[in-house]
Amino acid sequence: MCANPVTRFAPSPTGKLHVGNLRPALLNWLYARKGGGQFVLRIDDTDAERSKEEYVDAVKRDLEWLGLDWDRYERQSERMDRYNAVADELRAQGRLYAAYETGTELGLKRKTLLQSGRPPVYDRAALNLTDEDKAKLEAEGRKPHWRFKLDQTRTSWTDGIRGDVNVDCASVSDPVLIREDGGFLYTLCSVCDDIDFGITDVIRGEDHVTNTATQIQIFDAMGDKPTGFAHHSLLVDADGSGLSKRLGSLTLESLREAGVDPLALLSYMARLGTSEPIEARATHAEIIEGFSLDTLGRAPARFNREEIDALGVKMLHTRPFEDVAPLLADAGVETAIAPKFWELIRENIASTDEISDWWKVVTGDITPDIADEDREFVTTAQAAFDGAKPWDETTWKTVTDALKTETGRKGKGLFMPLRKAMTGRSNGPDMGALLPLLKR
Repeated sequence: MCANPVTRFAPSPTGKLHVGNLRPALLNWLYARKGGGQFVLRIDDTDAERSKEEYVDAVKRDLEWLGLDWDRYERQSERMDRYNAVADELRAQGRLYAAYETGTELGLKRKTLLQSGRPPVYDRAALNLTDEDKAKLEAEGRKPHWRFKLDQTRTSWTDGIRGDVNVDCASVSDPVLIREDGGFLYTLCSVCDDIDFGITDVIRGEDHVTNTATQIQIFDAMGDKPTGFAHHSLLVDADGSGLSKRLGSLTLESLREAGVDPLALLSYMARLGTSEPIEARATHAEIIEGFSLDTLGRAPARFNREEIDALGVKMLHTRPFEDVAPLLADAGVETAIAPKFWELIRENIASTDEISDWWKVVTGDITPDIADEDREFVTTAQAAFDGAKPWDETTWKTVTDALKTETGRKGKGLFMPLRKAMTGRSNGPDMGALLPLLKR
């Protein structure tokens, strides 16, 4: 890890963030925070047709919910002059050239190559066009897209996760950097930004490995040293199958609305695909402290939503009163008894949404659950408890001991009908401690 690293997360605002997006966002944030550096949020919104402001807002909302703060905020749509200037420099070098093939024509070329058993690499036919050829094509109404001319050699780097990596760029098509409509694709803009913003390290999915080789050559063409790159494995389902079909239901928004604890989600994602055990962390500082890029493996990371829920429940059961005091207040819990109330219920709930349900038990806003065969016993017990008011923490034992002697009931036959009648539930906190809080 370099000193004071500068990393970035660069989402395109064309949809909502999901767990697949969260992985690079979190890893880059952790790497920057662990090294005492900076984390840049860059919105890749050069695609004006597909980018929407509502998704920009959603990105910020999701990161804020998770506590992934950023030190610098940038938007590519505000940097078009810079990209155009770099494109002109690359044209002057002969590294950016105009190509006029239509999508259909390119598709036919790829199909032909594949049918002959060759890789579908662009044949660089556009490099043979004369000025006269170009003028004729443009007179027909064609507009050029612009390709970067790769050096057809091996491009190598030491990857922060994968180790030594090299890509044979002779087997890679010259990438399109600018579309026919003049719009820039990710590849060139990202290199410009990484240079200008002083990005030292980029952590992203392994599906970008070939793209990294291309970008390293663009760094070289611009006369700058490449950033450090690390490529993590992609997420798969718990059974090892692809996760892509489920990503729509695994948006950060949907997880938030489902009541997922953000620290549980971060604790899980920070260790997913590593050699370290997944453990609940109570603070961001603990997650940062336990992070190391060296622990990330190359095998696909198996994502299991149920494990996040289980981790969240475990964390919830240990949360101190101070952390949940605002939630208790929102549920209407009286300030005077809120600490005791939380102490009693926290190990009996699976999410904070259940706080209000247990407060209803205290206030009496419940439907007693009384079986027909227990109705006479419950009536007797009610009179006994009414006669023992005001209730304290000794009342439950005193009254139930007396009822045991009077009715001959004992064990579950004694205690369960009383619990169900008083709380409407068959399980919950110790009744001796809960009884003094009940309002009836």
